[in-house]
Amino acid sequence: MAETEACSPVPGLAATAAVAPVQVVLAALADPVRLEMVRRMAAAPGRTERCAALYDDIGKSTASHHFKVLREAGLTERTSVGGVLHQRLCLDAVEAALPGLLPSVLSGLD
Repeated sequence: MAETEACSPVPGLAATAAVAPVQVVLAALADPVRLEMVRRMAAAPGRTERCAALYDDIGKSTASHHFKVLREAGLTERTSVGGVLHQRLCLDAVEAALPGLLPSVLSGLD
């Protein structure tokens, strides 16, 4: 089995976990809330967005759970920009581990 690469680290932060197996990634993307979060990050400049801008109509604790699932799947990493938490989509790492998966999933949302 090929080794997957971790999300590219942001200066000053350690690399996050490597991209999980395809079954774990697809399970993370199966939830409509998480899929919308990924869509919003993919559309954001630098694929990075404030945590609060990634969800509507759910509480902070529920959003935190969704962020954790995405991080554990290797899809995102948490960053701090000016003291504000952001989530960043690890598109390059996911593409290297699972070529074409995210572009295919995201193109199906249009």
